[in-house]
Amino acid sequence: MFKPYSIEEGRFLVKLARTAVEEYLRSGKVIQPPQDTPPRLLKDKYGVFTTIEVFMGRDRRGELRGCIGFPEAVYNTAGGVIRSAIAAAVEDPRFEPMGIDELDRVTFEVSILSPLELLEPGNPRSYPGRIVVGRHGIVIQKGYYSGLLLPQVPVEYCWDSMTFLNEGCMKAFLPPDCWLDEDTSVLIYEAQIFREVEPRGEVVERDLVEELRGCKNANSSEG
Repeated sequence: MFKPYSIEEGRFLVKLARTAVEEYLRSGKVIQPPQDTPPRLLKDKYGVFTTIEVFMGRDRRGELRGCIGFPEAVYNTAGGVIRSAIAAAVEDPRFEPMGIDELDRVTFEVSILSPLELLEPGNPRSYPGRIVVGRHGIVIQKGYYSGLLLPQVPVEYCWDSMTFLNEGCMKAFLPPDCWLDEDTSVLIYEAQIFREVEPRGEVVERDLVEELRGCKNANSSEG
């Protein structure tokens, strides 16, 4: 299981994401990692994503407000979080740029990504069995098209691995069964995820396996 950071380092990253957005919305400045940044966050390089959601209550999934990041390592971890957080707040093409008055109504989530792994080309029917919902995220690539879904997405919607692949293809603006094409690349990765439980509140590490179990149990009860 990919877990490079402690909960203390995760809390630091989530707070750093919020601080970066707040300063950018106030002054237009991109902050630098502060002096008390844990050394590993300045040394390590991982892909990172920041997700911002409108807070709907502790027991409800938030409404997406922005999500942008870097699938592969571009900056050190702290620098990547700063840049991905600002981009999620003001550059996500699906939403209008955030206003500073929204900060008390949104939560921040930071995902640290493991290196991408290409699934065996030429054997696409094996992909659903290779992808573990609750562990893996996916990237679908075909020609100029590319789509990424974080590991928390299929858990939140209680998808199976085949649905996850279909949705990944559609995220790339491709037909849902494009993953069966031999010229489509499917890559997987893992992520360590830290999030605020409420705006400016406690930061926790998400346990996707436990969340998936709860989703399945809820669906069984409804059935």
